[in-house]
Parts: sequence; C-alpha cells; structure tokens
Amino acid sequence: MKEQLQQLESNALAAIENAKTVEELEKIRLQYFGKKGELTQILKGLGGLPQEERPVMGAYANEVREEVQIELDKKKTDIKEAAYDVRMEEEYLDVTLNPAKLRVGHRHPLLKTKEELEDIFVEMGFTVVDGPEIESVANNFDALNSPKNHPSRDKSDTFYIDDKTLLRTHTSPMQIRAMKQYGAPLRIVSSGRVFRFDDVDDTHSPMFHQFEGLVVDKGVSLANLIDTLNVFVKEMFGDDMHIRYRPHNFPFTEPSTEVDVTCLVCHGEGCPACHETGWSMELLGAGVVHPNVLRNCGIDPDVYSGFAFGMGIDRIAMVKYGIDNIRLMFENDDRFLSQF
Repeated sequence: MKEQLQQLESNALAAIENAKTVEELEKIRLQYFGKKGELTQILKGLGGLPQEERPVMGAYANEVREEVQIELDKKKTDIKEAAYDVRMEEEYLDVTLNPAKLRVGHRHPLLKTKEELEDIFVEMGFTVVDGPEIESVANNFDALNSPKNHPSRDKSDTFYIDDKTLLRTHTSPMQIRAMKQYGAPLRIVSSGRVFRFDDVDDTHSPMFHQFEGLVVDKGVSLANLIDTLNVFVKEMFGDDMHIRYRPHNFPFTEPSTEVDVTCLVCHGEGCPACHETGWSMELLGAGVVHPNVLRNCGIDPDVYSGFAFGMGIDRIAMVKYGIDNIRLMFENDDRFLSQF
C-alpha cells in the first residue's frame, strides 16, 4: 500500500505542476479526493490491513493527502496571481495621457424659454399647474365657449381620438380644470405640448408648445391684462421692446387682442426679417375671460372677472433667439443646438 501511496503522490504532484487553469486543478482534486477518488479508495482499503499496520499506513496516507492539498492550494494561488498580472497588463491605464476632450451639452432653446417664462410669472405671483395632453372635447371646446361650428372643431384641424376625446389643441383646458378645482380667486400658468393639423409654413408645426395664463378675481379688467403683458415683454425681451395690441376675436375672451412686439433684428426700423414692417410675428393672444367660461366652471361672472393669455413657446424662442424655422427645434441637430 505504501508503494501505491508513493505512486499516487508522484502522479498527483506532476499533474498539479502541469495544470494551467483553476478548472484543471479542480478536476485533479476530484480525481484524488472525491468520493470515488484514488486516495479515497486507498483509505477505504485500510480496513483489510493487519491491525498493527493500520496506524502506520493511515498516518502516511494523511501525510500524502496533506502534501497534495498544499501543492493544490499553492498552484491555485500562482495561477490566480498570474491571471491578475496579465489582466493588469492588458488593462493598464496611463494616467499621464491627456484625456479625451469631453463635449459639454447645451440647454434646448425650448426648455430654456419655458423655464424663463415660468420664472417670470412665478415672480409675479402665479402658480404653475400641469395637465394631460389627451383631453376631453368638453374641456377643450365646450367649456371654453367654442361654437359647435367653429373651424377648430373640424377633423381637418384637430386630432380626434374618438367623439369625446382628442389631443388638446391648446393649453386652455388647464384654465377649465383649474377653475373647476380651485374656484376663484385664481392666478395660474400652464405649459405643454399641443397638437393641430398645422404645417403651412416655417412658423407652424403639427406639434408645438404653448404657455397659458389665467387670472380670476374681483375687479379684474383689460387694464390689468395689458399691464401684466407689458411687464412680461420687458422682462423677456428687454426694456427697448415696443408692444402693439390688435383687436381680435376668441370664443373664450371678450374683448380679445393679439399682441405683437418690435423686430429683434431691426428694432422697429424695418428689415427683410420682419418684411419691412418693424414688427415680429404675432407673439400671443389674450383677452378678458368670457362670462360664459366662468359660468361653465361654476364661477359667478357678476362677482368675478378675469383675463387670460396664451402664447407659443416655440414662437417666443424664435423671436428671442432669431430662429427662422420652427422645425429646427425638433430635429435634434447638434450643429443647431450647440449655438445655445
């Protein structure tokens, strides 16, 4: 049996020496120390030896087992250290090299404009509210005093989901939601995406962004609206900006007005950018809240009055930054965005 153990030790140590991976070492361990391993089988045969030889052979077998186990552990450590050295060599990082130049991102002009608008009106005491893009016909048209035959209700102008729901055509439904939820007095602004079949020129898009404002209180008049918009325009574009109010007609306000501002390129002198008029494109629409709208929201128009205004964030950005095509803001062209 001693010769068997000597031969087993010699074979095991040679196999361990030639092993290249941890997996090979595990196979060697199982070959000799597993339930059916060679050393295990020899140990099972100790019971057949004469009684006086058993302790001697048992002690020698344990010595062989311990020696083989030591070499297994040592070889495993050597293999792992060698693999670590190779990995460190392959993943070597030269910290003296100049790092790759990182490109810094830019705020999108639409997001910048939206945040500027909100900041201006929050400082004026308005609260920012938000609402869904999928809206009811009742909130989008009916409660806003829109006639049944109004062109904007036509399917050629509006994206209907079914007879009672649609993609909102303006952010004005938030006025209805706010008045129904909070009642009066009220001072809110809201912004978000709106949708229309509108793609006629470089200043229109079937998806664009609006910013809406509403004030309802006792004694609110057109004069309050004009003063509020004057402050807004000066804050947004500068003190040298001139404002023009033109009469208009909106179903939800009476009286109504459209607001223009002087051209940022020529400052009112007249140039190709403003078609020699001295005025930029229409900036926003506004007016005194129609009594029917207040009634539809459960507010007594004999006690309360209000004003509302709505503007395209895209158009504000175009005026502020001199952008001549609204589509540029939706194309994610880095050459365009990097200018901001």
